[in-house]
Amino acid sequence: MVLRNSIYSIKNKFLSFTVFLIYNCSIAQDLDPRAYANLPIGVNAIVGTYGYMKGDVVSEPTLPIEDFVISSNNFGVGYMRTFGLADKLARIQVAIPYVIMDGKATVSGQKITGNRTGFGDMRIRFGINLLGSPALAPKDFAQYQQKTIFGVSLVTSVPTGIYYPDKRINIGTNRWGFKPEVGISKRFKHVYAELYSGIWFYTNNDEFLVDKDLQQEPVLSFQGHACYFFKNQMWVGINVNWFSGGKTVVDDLPAGSVINSSRIGATWSIPLSRSQSVKLQANTGVFKDIGLNYDSISLGYQYVFF
Repeated sequence: MVLRNSIYSIKNKFLSFTVFLIYNCSIAQDLDPRAYANLPIGVNAIVGTYGYMKGDVVSEPTLPIEDFVISSNNFGVGYMRTFGLADKLARIQVAIPYVIMDGKATVSGQKITGNRTGFGDMRIRFGINLLGSPALAPKDFAQYQQKTIFGVSLVTSVPTGIYYPDKRINIGTNRWGFKPEVGISKRFKHVYAELYSGIWFYTNNDEFLVDKDLQQEPVLSFQGHACYFFKNQMWVGINVNWFSGGKTVVDDLPAGSVINSSRIGATWSIPLSRSQSVKLQANTGVFKDIGLNYDSISLGYQYVFF
């Protein structure tokens, strides 16, 4: 009975911490609170998400596209597993999106409309907390109290999304993306403050507009979060990010400007039971030089088991 109560307590604690990166149309605009929170080893989480976006959303935001507005319905499923690595907490996360979007744009002075439906690029995230976050079994984790955590991660964007070589606007990017990242999480009683910094690197897309070679320079990103936790493990958070870089070149000729954008959002996580929770998240653009000027809202469901 003591062990069962301990596991129930851990599940409640876990529901307040877990986040899952499901899908963003632009891979530079991540807003992921609690990405480095400590968890017990041997935890599994299954997540389902629905998100709606409207505005200037493109997978290649530096391309010469004007007046671009879409309505995008994004469905996602994901899985996470925690484990110990060199006595440190590690986790692996996998997410696959399915997207339905309709839009219109002006390309080289010509107005066009269209729609896209299909799977997007899969995301795989591997992370390890190097300091302040030991690999703890469930019975030991019940007594753990976070102070300061330092972690690193690698996010990989796998080109599984649907891609039409003769189209400028696609759900998939037809290239790999890699983002090494460092993160710090600090607890102040009921508040958790976090800061992450990472750089997206991309491989070339050699099928852009059928036979052209598209290259994009790295994109630097920062994100910060402040989350307040209530006694019932419900929590709310404020999220903000900034990202810059990503100049695009097509066949060695400049094809777009440098990204310089920021977004702000809010997150509300509500526990439904010892194993289930829902999370509502919304964000919008604060400023932008080019691309990524849109509003987004998403609702996620999470089921946790050992």
